[in-house]
Amino acid sequence: MNFHRKYSYYKILVLFFFLFNSCKENAQTISEHDHTNDLIHETSPYLLQHAHNPVNWRAWSPEVLKEAEKANKLVLLSIGYSSCHWCHVMEEETFEDEEVAKLMNADFVSIKVDREERPDVDQVYQTAIQLLGRNGGWPLNAIILPNGKPLYLGTYLPKKQWIETLSKISKMYTEDPKEANAYADRLSQGIQETNILEPSSEFEKLTQDAVNTAVGNWSENWDPQFGGNKGRQKFMMPSTLGFLLDYAVLTKDERTLGHVKNTLDQMAKGGIYDHVGGGFFRYSTDPQWKVPHFEKMLYDNAQLISLYSKAYKVFKDPNYKAIVYGTITFLNREMKNPAGGYFAALDADSEGEEGKFYVWSMLELQSVLGDDMAIFSTYFNITKENVWENDTYILYKKGNEKDFLKEKGVSPSDFEILKTKWVGELLKVKEERVRPTIDDKIITSWNALLIKGLVDAHSAFGENGFLEDAVSILEFLTSKSYSNGTLLHSYKEGSKRSEGFLEDYTFLADAALHLYGATLDTAYLALSEKLTETVLNEFDDAATGMFRYTQKQELISKIIKTDDGVIPSPNAVMAHNLMKLGHIQYDLKYIERSKTMTTTVLPQLTEHAYSYAHWGNLLLNFSHPYYEIAVVGSNAEKLVAQLRNNHLPNTLVVGSAAASDLPLFKGRYVEGGTYIYVCQNSSCKLPVKTVEEALAQLKGF
Repeated sequence: MNFHRKYSYYKILVLFFFLFNSCKENAQTISEHDHTNDLIHETSPYLLQHAHNPVNWRAWSPEVLKEAEKANKLVLLSIGYSSCHWCHVMEEETFEDEEVAKLMNADFVSIKVDREERPDVDQVYQTAIQLLGRNGGWPLNAIILPNGKPLYLGTYLPKKQWIETLSKISKMYTEDPKEANAYADRLSQGIQETNILEPSSEFEKLTQDAVNTAVGNWSENWDPQFGGNKGRQKFMMPSTLGFLLDYAVLTKDERTLGHVKNTLDQMAKGGIYDHVGGGFFRYSTDPQWKVPHFEKMLYDNAQLISLYSKAYKVFKDPNYKAIVYGTITFLNREMKNPAGGYFAALDADSEGEEGKFYVWSMLELQSVLGDDMAIFSTYFNITKENVWENDTYILYKKGNEKDFLKEKGVSPSDFEILKTKWVGELLKVKEERVRPTIDDKIITSWNALLIKGLVDAHSAFGENGFLEDAVSILEFLTSKSYSNGTLLHSYKEGSKRSEGFLEDYTFLADAALHLYGATLDTAYLALSEKLTETVLNEFDDAATGMFRYTQKQELISKIIKTDDGVIPSPNAVMAHNLMKLGHIQYDLKYIERSKTMTTTVLPQLTEHAYSYAHWGNLLLNFSHPYYEIAVVGSNAEKLVAQLRNNHLPNTLVVGSAAASDLPLFKGRYVEGGTYIYVCQNSSCKLPVKTVEEALAQLKGF
């Protein structure tokens, strides 16, 4: 045997040994479970949670629907996400049950969807359940025909009701398939009709009265005591408060400003903020913001960094700065991927209990805090009346901190030292606990929101590390999730590559614009323009004047997402991008398209401003004077940073440290000098050299 043949022979032996042991290890892993279904091949943490259910789950694909059609079976579609508490409950009670699985496997093709991977699928069937007059949510369970048209929609159901529902729908379909198809057709038609909009160019309706009407209608639902909207539960919805803050400053509306301040304060004091670990939980289960639902989402925290940074510029409240720094510290400690980017979510549960990682027993606190227990208990309301579940406590504050310090005779500086000590000691205890699971997908749109948040924090506080982190996220996204003009929705090592949605392109274009504004680097402007052009070319919907949620239509209806949810409407963000790029490039077509989109949704905005708040900012842009501030010269970056340190609604601030052909800078560069140009509608004041002079010009326009 010659050398090369010997070498090949040994290579085959080594490869065989490796494969044998690898298969052996895999077999051992699988043998630890009684069941393994098709989801074992997925990378989504949510889908993998269900990979060992006795239900024969499949991942969503057109091919699986075709299989159901060939087998003449209904499709059971179950949508959730990894940190969803009631998704876990339904899995344990129902999908892990052999009796339920036997019924599902016999009569249905069962599909699991991670709504964070496929928000388009989720959006279609959430629309359907709302058309039936029911509240949507997760888990969302739908029984659909193989063509995707829905027969049944519901959320969490206990085992007994689930079995009854499956049997009832299966019987109906078997006994009267014609009526079942007719019902599904009607519901599908309703879904399609929700996406019908008539483009409007009645720009004269974009008035200050329209904004006032929108806010006035909304204000009837404000909670004057605890902030936010009235209701048994409270959601933070940063877009809404950001719009109201801009509106209050522009119109000098003290009532609205007071509502925003009260809401921000109540959220910051409540249990919805993690006073030990930093960051915000998903929502409050009570009107006082006291008892949270304990999952932590990247998109919430990213937007709240923006909101509290902007609010700090207006109110100069040091507590808002602490909230921003605490939230960023939390994200860097617990949700940052070492390779770059930030993970999607932290679960609400650990060791099978919701909130266990975050709550405290009296004995535990006493053992950690010792002599500080008395003042700690007063500050965080640790009293028998406020005990939560299993004799534990949720930390929250009430009352005024200045009054508290005065009563206790403690100076603010000494109390900050004390709080830092408490947090350090309690964090050490938490490090010993079983941690909640983490959803380690890196979602493009959510990371783009964090880029924006970090840039906003940098502009408020001048912390260069925030800007560096924002740049790092963008570099990660463009290296891992952007290639040949195509953007991916989420990234995970080894995951299947899914094309980006409208929110990914528009949010990243917005994030790049924010980075351009802060750094003056035109590479970010070019990226924003390129992403915007892709949206114009690939997502345009001529019938509505808006943009589709997806490039391709593989579902039963196109999706035209105009209302805000937990994240802003991607169409509203696109309209913002067009408006800003239109002013930077003096492109009147972009500005007109933005105006058309805003006018189209004006009826919904004036009637339901809470759900159209991101459009509300555009309405402010078009109904009130809009300014451009261009800083040109070698000292431009410093002066731009000083300008951005102020809250300047309805104002675009851009700069160039060198000569530039961009319309806002062309012919304005002077060697050895830096000048600030304050403009409105292409009409500019005389150039000035200081920020103070520019702000005075802005007020005197």
